[in-house]
Amino acid sequence: MRIAIAEDSAILRAGLVELLTGRGHDVTAAVGDAPSLLAAVTEQEPEVVILDNRMPPTHTNEGVRAALTLRQRHPDVSVLVFSQYVETRYAADLFANHPAGVGYLLKDRVAEVGTFVQALERVRQGETVLDPEVVAQLMGASRQRDGIAALTAREREVLELMAQGRTNAGIAEALFLSPGAVEKNVTSIFAKLQLAPAPNDHRRVLAVLKYLQV
Repeated sequence: MRIAIAEDSAILRAGLVELLTGRGHDVTAAVGDAPSLLAAVTEQEPEVVILDNRMPPTHTNEGVRAALTLRQRHPDVSVLVFSQYVETRYAADLFANHPAGVGYLLKDRVAEVGTFVQALERVRQGETVLDPEVVAQLMGASRQRDGIAALTAREREVLELMAQGRTNAGIAEALFLSPGAVEKNVTSIFAKLQLAPAPNDHRRVLAVLKYLQV
């Protein structure tokens, strides 16, 4: 993969470069702020961007705002936000506009290098990758919106795992359900969220977006 990195911590930035180059990937840029990243992506056209959320000058939400800009200017470039914090407002916008090829992981919850690299590869392949804690925080302000309150506790568990990118088989394994039971819950979710089959729509993505109220 061709990868660009934006991380204001010089030590962590160097560590990511060493980690990824050591696994055979090409790090096209490693910078410490969002404007430098945007310029590097325009010039070097990486496949994937890894960026922190809080970077100079304000250390608030520069990263996820830059991710939104990247998805508008370079829709073919996948984006993985890798941060200690969840910026719910802009994260919701990010997944609403271009959910495919986008990820949001929390640094403190990535316990293994292999898990991180696997998530990066999934994002590059066009999948949506969400840390469960990100899902929980995005859900926190949205559960009482139209259709969501009608979901059962089990249906919410299924939909939360869908938001993490799990297949029906993965959901069945995680919840100790039969494939048929998972399919029944998914069908019920679509019905309660009023998501009828349509040739140009992906109902799993639409259900997740509606659940997160993005």
